Amino acid sequence: MIDPHYAAPVQEQRTRDLADLLVHVGANVQPGQVVAVSADPSKQILVRHIAESAYRRGAKFVDVSYFDGHVKRVRIEHAPEDTLAYVPPWYGQRFLALGAEGAALVALTPRVTPGLLSDVDPERAGRDLLPALKESSQVINERSINWTVGVYPTSDWAEVVHPHLDPGAALARLWDEIVFVCCLDEPDPRGAWRERSDFLDAVAARLDARTFDALHFEGDGTDLTIGLLPSSRWYSARFSRKDGLPHMVNIPSEEIFTAPDPERVEGTVRATKPLEIAGTLVDGLTVRFEGGRAVAMDARTGIDTLRARASRDEGAARLGEVALVDRDGRVGQAGTVFFDTLLDENAASHIALGSAYAFSVGEEDLARVNTSEIHIDFMIGGDGVDVTGLTREGDRVPVLRGGSWAI
Repeated sequence: MIDPHYAAPVQEQRTRDLADLLVHVGANVQPGQVVAVSADPSKQILVRHIAESAYRRGAKFVDVSYFDGHVKRVRIEHAPEDTLAYVPPWYGQRFLALGAEGAALVALTPRVTPGLLSDVDPERAGRDLLPALKESSQVINERSINWTVGVYPTSDWAEVVHPHLDPGAALARLWDEIVFVCCLDEPDPRGAWRERSDFLDAVAARLDARTFDALHFEGDGTDLTIGLLPSSRWYSARFSRKDGLPHMVNIPSEEIFTAPDPERVEGTVRATKPLEIAGTLVDGLTVRFEGGRAVAMDARTGIDTLRARASRDEGAARLGEVALVDRDGRVGQAGTVFFDTLLDENAASHIALGSAYAFSVGEEDLARVNTSEIHIDFMIGGDGVDVTGLTREGDRVPVLRGGSWAI
């Protein structure tokens, strides 16, 4: 269904600008490429503009796939329990084929409206990983596609983010926020993202130069030490395909990240923002790690779904990512909890249970990075959480203080 609150011509121009940003800067679509677009049905207007932008840029074919969160809910409620983990094999085969083709990919979030699954059986919800696919980690780590993930405001999502406004006003507010965090209010949004990425790459280079042995997060209920691998390297969201083609994997993005040592994580961490897992909201999360494993986790809501995901395989209860975010990025400045991981993880430092981005370590450490069918980010940073780098010589080096870079 087309969003009833979609208003032309202002929103149409914003949608066109967003589509162009995702195609030109995000995925960096090239002439002759196949372009895959994945979304939920409420985002069909943006999907059509992405297709137009891609074809104008010379795409060979735009392949659209929709995932309906309401159908996912029906499955969780009524499907035989022993079938909930089933993923049709052609889903993964399609993703592998996109990698073999060297395709471009634009994925739109939220894929499932936040909170849509909050009142279904959490253990059953935790068994159904869709729309996540294990094959996506393989293709991403092979760096065979140029890809990006973007956001698009819809009425259902806006009413979750701004429940005290009437539907039209909530959508208008969310649109204004998306325009702001995506730099679409700038005279040159592409230039704005180049400038921000240059800054984040420079911070990543400073972190790489220190070759920290570990990071210590402390404050607001968190006391967590995360070991790093000897060859861990820091990246912003500005990636390059294996043939050197640049692309920006998230718009917006404010993070720099690396793969930690999955066997050296100790302490307790408290999430500083709610976590959204494919329609289930996890709020008030705390996790305790011993020997690299999450040995205890609790929350006010949604914890059974997260526990089910974290027991999916051996690597699901270990860390695959640690990411640092300062307070000066636009997502943090917006001051809004979006209940969407793409946005909320770019407002605060975060960690991820599950698979690592293997390209963020050297070949000598590839066998040590975490592998899993899942990758679940949750936010642990904020102005009250200090981040300190620990050297192999025992020195403590300030990295983030009061939410600002200290390195």
